[in-house]
Amino acid sequence: MPEDRAAALQQLAERIADCRSCPRLVEWREQVAREKRASFAGEPYWGRPVPGFGDPAARLVIVGLAPAAHGGNRTGRIFTGDRSGDFLFASLHRAGLANRATSTSRDDGLVLRGAYVTAVNRCAPPGNRPTPRERDTCLPYLARELELLERVRVVVALGAFAWDGSLRALGLLGHAMRPRPRFGHGSEAHVGPFVLLGSFHPSQQNTFTGKLTPRMLDGVMARAIDLGDR
Repeated sequence: MPEDRAAALQQLAERIADCRSCPRLVEWREQVAREKRASFAGEPYWGRPVPGFGDPAARLVIVGLAPAAHGGNRTGRIFTGDRSGDFLFASLHRAGLANRATSTSRDDGLVLRGAYVTAVNRCAPPGNRPTPRERDTCLPYLARELELLERVRVVVALGAFAWDGSLRALGLLGHAMRPRPRFGHGSEAHVGPFVLLGSFHPSQQNTFTGKLTPRMLDGVMARAIDLGDR
């Protein structure tokens, strides 16, 4: 039942938010939350692991790398309060998957329809680079989300790290692939009952240079919706 899934996802979110398994990441996320960026000096920081969020009946899951130090690590919601999130949620809104085009806080009224947003790692990492051990420690959370989201058929990986992490999480669910499919923007791979889609990450490095345009991301979302409706 959807209510049961929602309750189980909420329990998982609470477990994720309490995680202290990776000492380096715990130290970093809490240091950032104490020192803060000057532009957010008057705001409280979440400073904890960031759970996924979205529709418990979602047919597609969008996977990022990790929370941004002054984005999700500040707001407590993945892709919320940073430029990457602005780019992503605008695309989800155009696709009819979100009720609004921006997301600034956990209580801003954003609602996802048919979609769920999460990440490979749940703590903001120094230099935006989790270690392999930190990645692997966090992967069971992503695998469990995919397990609980029973209607999901499409996984959209934002960037090569998310592509690799998604394959590893699906492997934990018994859907390993050999050889592993290569990441690319628009790449597709059938992994067990899922289709994995690749997209360049909506980082400023990609969006400011034109490597990823709104039209390109919209195309991936349209393909995800089409596959999820089959």
